[in-house]
Amino acid sequence: MKIAVLSGKGGTGKTTVSSSLAFISKMLLIDTDIEEPNSHIFLKGNVEDIKSVYTRFPEVNMEKCNLCGECGEFCKFNAIIPAKKRVIVFGEACHDCGGCEIVCKNGAILWEKREIGKIYTGKTHFNSINKYGELNIGEMSGVKIIKEIYKNTEEKDFLIDCPPGTACTTVSAVEVADFAIIVVEPSPFGLSDMKLVVQLLRDMKIPFGVVINKFDEDENIVKKYCDDEKIEIIGTIPFDRKIAETYSKGEIIAEALPEYRENFETILKRVKSYGN
Repeated sequence: MKIAVLSGKGGTGKTTVSSSLAFISKMLLIDTDIEEPNSHIFLKGNVEDIKSVYTRFPEVNMEKCNLCGECGEFCKFNAIIPAKKRVIVFGEACHDCGGCEIVCKNGAILWEKREIGKIYTGKTHFNSINKYGELNIGEMSGVKIIKEIYKNTEEKDFLIDCPPGTACTTVSAVEVADFAIIVVEPSPFGLSDMKLVVQLLRDMKIPFGVVINKFDEDENIVKKYCDDEKIEIIGTIPFDRKIAETYSKGEIIAEALPEYRENFETILKRVKSYGN
């Protein structure tokens, strides 16, 4: 199975869950949170391969361009804007779809390329594989990095540490998943952002379950929502200072705190039951 771990907002415990699941299962973990990947900090592996990822952006041959404006009308990201005397290109906003070249009847669109980020591959300290992408500072979109990681991944079973929220990078990260784990903290903000992720997964028709982090028996705001929406809670992680201290040291919870290993084994067992 391809198992995605995601959340409505940052800081809810995605990496806490995904790193522990990777430790227990020895599955490949792909960190697609390209703006701030951190799974490798916990997996403590050695980087064995670094690959640059490039994107294209248009250059306009003004000797052929008649300033008809069709390229600008086509581009929904305003990456190419015809002005009075020339065409202005914002390369960082270009999504490399090639549409401006198709609509240009004079063949005035040329292409340049630049590096937008890198893909790192290595072994973890428990001898499984870890991959993560990292977006260069100043770049607006890292979707191409995520797609490139998947394109060069031969394994059929792996874990995905997704970007938080419901932006384009999250959609690209989760679209290959057979099952998704939503990690949520029991707070009004956590629940509010979780609802957006629930709607995203339902729209994409990806089965999912919920893991409540910092779980407190007295706090039932998320549990009540899941009961009302008939969403299965597949696991909980207690609200325990030891867990926070372990995480702050960059250690895997299931490895450093054996008493909580069963929590993550239960989550993995319930997820895998969906694949049978």
